Amino acid sequence: MFSLAHITQIIHDWLYSSFDPTLALIIECAIVILVAIGIFAVLGLVLVLMERKVAAHIQIRLGPNRVGPGGMFQTVADTLKLIMKEGLTPDLADKFLFNLAPFLVMIVAMLLLAPIAFAKGVQIWDINIGVLYISAVSSLSVIGILMAGWASNNKYSLLGAMRSGAQIVSYELSAGFSILTIVVLTGSLRLSDIIASQENGWWIFKGHIPVIIAFILFIIAATAETNRAPFDLAEAESELTAGFHTEYSGMRFALFFLAEYINIFIVCAIGATLFLGGWMPLHIGGWEGFNHLMDYIPSSFWFIGKTFFLIFLIMWFRWTFPRLRVDQLLNLEWKYLLPISLINLLLVTVIAIMGWYF
Repeated sequence: MFSLAHITQIIHDWLYSSFDPTLALIIECAIVILVAIGIFAVLGLVLVLMERKVAAHIQIRLGPNRVGPGGMFQTVADTLKLIMKEGLTPDLADKFLFNLAPFLVMIVAMLLLAPIAFAKGVQIWDINIGVLYISAVSSLSVIGILMAGWASNNKYSLLGAMRSGAQIVSYELSAGFSILTIVVLTGSLRLSDIIASQENGWWIFKGHIPVIIAFILFIIAATAETNRAPFDLAEAESELTAGFHTEYSGMRFALFFLAEYINIFIVCAIGATLFLGGWMPLHIGGWEGFNHLMDYIPSSFWFIGKTFFLIFLIMWFRWTFPRLRVDQLLNLEWKYLLPISLINLLLVTVIAIMGWYF
């Protein structure tokens, strides 16, 4: 299988042979930061355009079609507009926290990129507690949202932030239990080990019905955690204008807007890694000819294809289902999803102990 590991190794060896080890490490970190910022910028442009095109297709209309071929430069024009807009701060707002909140949300999103394997041999940090790292760091984003809502000194912002906090904290439980099903089956928290365990088949196929249930629960919880419709109570336009970022404008609003789409990409990348093999091609145990043929497709194509398939699912949800009420949203988690997750985790544990998976 084509791997990019040798390219990263060549860069690493050249830096350490040409510079002092400390300076080489600093340069490596700078390169990683620049690449991460570039990924953020490209994903923001691509995902916003994709959202508009998917919405247009579902609603039987064209979507953006004026700026550039097929409207592909519409998001570039919108970005330039946001850059040129003046950033306003309310007089009675807590200015330090108000300005800090969007940067905190973006920093959390950037930290979550570290353990994700984008292709074979392309991973910023293969930490041995990758799953725990993702669960811990992702929970910090709610702090930025609560900070933005409180510091804005706006009742709509505060109400939206409190809704978001309750929603994210609630649905983190179901998402965590869904992730634990794969941890139980693989016996490892390292993402590279989880990907390697799917060499003879993705877990969604070889883990039986409990893993399919865990996958469905994960997608629902991930949609809720990213404040996406039908769970977008935190920024319900008909009730709260724009929710926790009502008072934000210019680039500070753009950071919140970008963070939402980056978080969608991250949760879908995690779902693709845990349940669909990440960059691992579709392999079937005993089908050596078929497996060898699948290996000709670059690993990065597999990862991008799986991730964008899950992103499409989440966008499909948004433009299909109506928004829930707050009580319905919390009842869904505490009365239905959480008990199902607990029972499902118990079933997966039995399957792992008995070795009943493929």
